[in-house]
Amino acid sequence: MSSLASPKFTLFHGAVVNPVNLHHYDAHPHALLCVDAYGDIAWIEEHVPDALVQDVMAKRGLLDSTDVSLIQLKKSEFLMPGFIDTHTHAPQVPNMGAGQQYELLDWLEHVTFPMEKRFEDVKFARETYKAAIRRVIDCGTTTCCYYATLHVEATKILADIIHEYGQRAFVGKCNMNRNCPHDYIEPSTEASIAGTHDVISHIQRLPSLPTPSEHPHADASQLVHPILTPRFAISSTPDLLSALSAIAHGDSSLRIQTHISENVHEIEFTKSLFPECKTYADVYDKYGLLRHNTVLAHAVHLEEEEMEVVRQRGSGISHCPTSNFNLTSGVCKVGELLDRGIKVGLGTDVSGGFSPSILTAIQHASIASKVVSFTPKPDHHPKHKPHFANNALPVSALLHLATLGGAHVCDLGSRVGSFAPGKAFDALVVSVSSRAGNPAIWGVEVDEALGIERGLAGHGGEDHLKRMVEAFMFCGDDRNILRVYVQGRVIGGREWKRD
Repeated sequence: MSSLASPKFTLFHGAVVNPVNLHHYDAHPHALLCVDAYGDIAWIEEHVPDALVQDVMAKRGLLDSTDVSLIQLKKSEFLMPGFIDTHTHAPQVPNMGAGQQYELLDWLEHVTFPMEKRFEDVKFARETYKAAIRRVIDCGTTTCCYYATLHVEATKILADIIHEYGQRAFVGKCNMNRNCPHDYIEPSTEASIAGTHDVISHIQRLPSLPTPSEHPHADASQLVHPILTPRFAISSTPDLLSALSAIAHGDSSLRIQTHISENVHEIEFTKSLFPECKTYADVYDKYGLLRHNTVLAHAVHLEEEEMEVVRQRGSGISHCPTSNFNLTSGVCKVGELLDRGIKVGLGTDVSGGFSPSILTAIQHASIASKVVSFTPKPDHHPKHKPHFANNALPVSALLHLATLGGAHVCDLGSRVGSFAPGKAFDALVVSVSSRAGNPAIWGVEVDEALGIERGLAGHGGEDHLKRMVEAFMFCGDDRNILRVYVQGRVIGGREWKRD
């Protein structure tokens, strides 16, 4: 991964969309955003009409500088934070669309484990991961939590490719030493833990990006991080969970990812394996694996006390609606989780989910919330009027889940997920022009010379920009993503070209 050639500032002028919280996002039609030489956001001016751009640049001391690049967004384009995928399986990308007839446990046996076993072949792993990561990036995912396989060398290759491609990511070797096929299982706890240490060391040795010596974030220069990955409780013996807990206890910054309460049969099996634990969440809590930087995927069938312990530990939930629908797992009551103050982000969960795009997850999260809203409820009266429980999620909440919410789940909220001075510039340039080639979007068409705008209804301003955002979120796909930025550098999108 090459370093920056020379210090410079990059200015973006035009429409900027920025999540604030679950209830609100900013839509600035004429913002000016400055990115510094290290790929961090230097400053943002929220209202800068075309006629005042040079005045602001002069005020900032940048007007006569040769180290400044000004990017003028078109009227059909806007800038937004990159998507954060809090849960996916890189080796399962070739399986997308396969096994739709199965539920979780049968799907693992007949579809998933046979594919993952193939990654013992490092040549196959390298070629597959190259294609998989390119697809994920071009779908607008700037940060991703990846499950690999149980293979040490293949997991190192995955981390190397992500690092080479410039994506921000967490990469975990799966720990799985029971209830797996005889030819796809770790032979012992000792072997599983040794492989985990090997992968962690490899990832931590990857070269970092240049940052100012006074940068407040200790790991700001590192894009790829290790993450502990007990696949799920069913595939982990008690001594393996204890050993992973010991690793986690030695490094409080080390993230943890696993699955929880995805499928009713999975929950029953888990409880039979851990009879001393009252709930699924209790298993992870008993072994010290629930903490502020734990990512729990699915959480479809959490019990009342499980939600409370997740909230108390500060763990986050990766909501994977595409997979939950596709494998007939159920519908996660995300609104209730949000009302309880639990962190929630979105996950594609390929290949339980059949798309690598967070846009698909946004669309299905919206549908899932609507399904919950018209499902009959027990006759009870909550102490506080719910904001999100049993209601359709608004656009502001969906945008938050896909960006800033995911950042908080990954314990990266101070670095990414929204635009603010000091944060990393992980961003997308989105086009809703019909020229993007997406027939689902009735796009904005502009004759730049004449200043005539037609197509998507609106006459400029904040409301028009919000209409563009909705069109992208509910009708968009990778054709509408022109450029993908991570730490200020273009790493993908339709206009991206490899150096």
